[in-house]
Amino acid sequence: MTVVDMETAIDGALSDGDSLYLGGFTHLIPFAAGHEIIRQGYDDLHLVRATPDLVYDQLIAAGCATAVTFSWAGNPGVGSLRAFRRAVEDGVPHEVEIDEYSHFGLTSRLSAGARDLPFVPLRTFLGSDYPEVNDNIRVVENPYDPDEEVAVVPPLKPDVAVVSAQRADEDGNAQIWGIQGEIVEAAMAADTVVLTVEEVVDESVVRSDPNRTVIPDDAVDFVVEEPFGAHPSYAQGFYDRDNDAYLEWDEVSGTHEDTLAWLDEWVHGVENRREYMEKLGAERLLDLLPKRNYATPVDMGVLRWPTTPTPN
Repeated sequence: MTVVDMETAIDGALSDGDSLYLGGFTHLIPFAAGHEIIRQGYDDLHLVRATPDLVYDQLIAAGCATAVTFSWAGNPGVGSLRAFRRAVEDGVPHEVEIDEYSHFGLTSRLSAGARDLPFVPLRTFLGSDYPEVNDNIRVVENPYDPDEEVAVVPPLKPDVAVVSAQRADEDGNAQIWGIQGEIVEAAMAADTVVLTVEEVVDESVVRSDPNRTVIPDDAVDFVVEEPFGAHPSYAQGFYDRDNDAYLEWDEVSGTHEDTLAWLDEWVHGVENRREYMEKLGAERLLDLLPKRNYATPVDMGVLRWPTTPTPN
């Protein structure tokens, strides 16, 4: 495994027409990767994500997507994703096909994909209108009780997943604290995985707290060290959510022309994440830094393994 920059990782991982999952449920959303995808001009992407958030609104406005599989689409705490709505309702900048689930339905699909299952049963769709409007949600007979029916969904295996974590070693053993959302399932389900982290640390740091390692190195294809890579979402312990950015997006995305102007300034107008951070300014970044709040230390102990084989 080699640590690379974001431009190299995206160029090596993604192709036009791929299905793409950007992980993170409010937390650790890989915005820096989304911006690099826009800069590199990918198109015909099938975007997949629980809560598309601003990053998918931006990808859709940039013309990168022709399909979106999702569960609940909105600007969290603010309102609609305006570019997403324009694409669905008016075909601007072009039409996108949608495939909608509940949060549990979509993450169940990811879980099935991660475990290489043919489908996964769940009860929550029964009694709803989902099976009537989504052909991927089907109702089958319970093989253990012929009097009962259950809903099932197929596995989800994205071509590429970009997932974020607070830290990882150079091999890609990634550690997360705070909300994990569906990050682990996305990483285990995808064919190719780009891991972006706030910092790359020595292997000894990861080994000192092994229970925090949620993504193993054999699931990761590219490691990118990208400080503030999840802004304007947050990275627990590194920076808070930039709520002003979500409010600002509701205004700047009001028209397609204004949205493109924002992309020209904040995505195409900067070469990389470092220039983006410089443009945000030190005062705004410093305001997002959280107060220290350390967890209680845990004594892992030192295991003394036997040096000679144990007799049968």
